[in-house]
Amino acid sequence: MNDILVIIPAFNEEANIETVVGKLIKNHPDLDYIIVNDGSTDQTAEICRKNHFRMIDLPVNLGLAGAFQTGMRYAYRNGYRYAVQFDGDGQHRAEYIRPMREKMDEGYDIVIASRFVSEKKPNTPRMLGSNLISTAIFLTTGIHLKDPTSGMRMYSRKIIEEFANRINFAPEPDTISWLLKNGAKAAEIQAKMDLRTGGRSYLTPLTAARYMIRILLSILFIQNFRGGNRK
Repeated sequence: MNDILVIIPAFNEEANIETVVGKLIKNHPDLDYIIVNDGSTDQTAEICRKNHFRMIDLPVNLGLAGAFQTGMRYAYRNGYRYAVQFDGDGQHRAEYIRPMREKMDEGYDIVIASRFVSEKKPNTPRMLGSNLISTAIFLTTGIHLKDPTSGMRMYSRKIIEEFANRINFAPEPDTISWLLKNGAKAAEIQAKMDLRTGGRSYLTPLTAARYMIRILLSILFIQNFRGGNRK
């Protein structure tokens, strides 16, 4: 068995899932993966079954936190050493998984595929929000992450266990901040992200603004009331 599991949460990704997983299987047959179909109402599950993709088919929509936690529980119970958060919309590139693994082996618990290690952030409202989140994480942990909202992350066995056993442990920047505050070590590697290959993103300008505000409030205030790491 490979020691890396690629976790692909998918909600209504009928336009993308066949291409995303097909490319992963063709170009990286050495990587294990699991699709977590998050109660999709379109043809996502049918496409996965038709192609004999490995899938956990949730009967209801749990949201990203519940779907990803399902994948992390699968990784934990099946003994994987590393787990990768990988979008089903075609934005993430599997070619970065091996460099992320190499970085992890330097002693890190979290490695982020970052768009901004060596590249400059564009001056857009969304990147302003990213900068604010970076600042909030730095103020609360002393650690500077250049791309805290990147959704492509690799986690160590220790962090897999945290996600597997905690209630509603979302793979979001506020959880990353809490993990760092409790001793996790994080690094970033330079990466590029592709545009969504099909379908529609749930992040409208309004939902993006609400997301940034919620994450900022969580990092700066709510995380102080969350319990510490399991021993």
